[in-house]
Amino acid sequence: MSALPILDLAQLDRGGPAAEAFRTDLREATHDVGFCYLTGHGIPDDVVAGAFAAAERFFALPDEAKRAVEMLRSPHFRGYTRTGGELTRGQVDWREQIDLGAERSTWDHPDAPAYMRLEGPNLWPDAQPELREVFTDWERRCTVVAQRLMAAWALSLGGPADRFDGLFGDRPSTLIKLIRYPGREERGQGVGAHQDPGVLTLLMIEPGKGGLQVERDGDWIDAPAVPGAFVVNIGELLEFATDGYLKATVHRVVSPPPGETRLSIPFFFNPALDSTVPRVELPPELAARARGVTADPDNVISGTFGDNLLKARLRAHPDVAAAHHADLVSALAR
Repeated sequence: MSALPILDLAQLDRGGPAAEAFRTDLREATHDVGFCYLTGHGIPDDVVAGAFAAAERFFALPDEAKRAVEMLRSPHFRGYTRTGGELTRGQVDWREQIDLGAERSTWDHPDAPAYMRLEGPNLWPDAQPELREVFTDWERRCTVVAQRLMAAWALSLGGPADRFDGLFGDRPSTLIKLIRYPGREERGQGVGAHQDPGVLTLLMIEPGKGGLQVERDGDWIDAPAVPGAFVVNIGELLEFATDGYLKATVHRVVSPPPGETRLSIPFFFNPALDSTVPRVELPPELAARARGVTADPDNVISGTFGDNLLKARLRAHPDVAAAHHADLVSALAR
């Protein structure tokens, strides 16, 4: 397999056999390799171009303006991370980024689980007021696409279309990252090999750029940008829910060559932090092909999304963890 499958979401609008074919193709793509491209999603080209233009303007801000919203200021792991400031599996990722989560009030109930510390406000840069408007709109548009995909998966797995709705409720844990990968001679780790900890990722890559690689049978498949298309992949929770029938696939990004940069905008659509994902009862013909959940002693998957996300955040941003959550760092070390 030298390329990821390309699926057209507009087939759902045609109904009948076309919609059924889309649902089957989506299920099989995410069973087989865990990734696909998605066209026909309905987000206009000018909106996509506007999102990349806003991201480019953010990264062009003076360092002082970006540091004013650095993640170290946020106990909720929101805000700007300098190049080299994030880790994957203990290794440095060579990218700069800003994390923009669901805009919420701080969750300050004294008996709340530790993962509820992740809810709170974003850090929006005063030097670029339009960033909030652009990416609040992007969140809304991507959420619509994600909800359509979740319903398609639910039907394709033999259940009702609303099977997964209760996981998200009125508090889905959405996250947008604006990411800039600088070029470098050694073409090393832009972001290290990993699986996403949640349910669904919609990734838009700057036109004409490569670097994303998806693991398959011990090899790496290149997944360059397809004009106007999202790269779609599932996270660990859908693998957990389907006993490994759907596959959360390891992927990475290789740094661009010297003199080049690469922008990407991933959108993560995940359940409410306190949602526990139930095991899906699959039709017998699908259950027979379920591989079981990936066993990794260094990354034990919990059915509660907040547990998975908190663990991932503490490990990826040890400086933020030490500054705001020293008690959790001690517990994680044990």
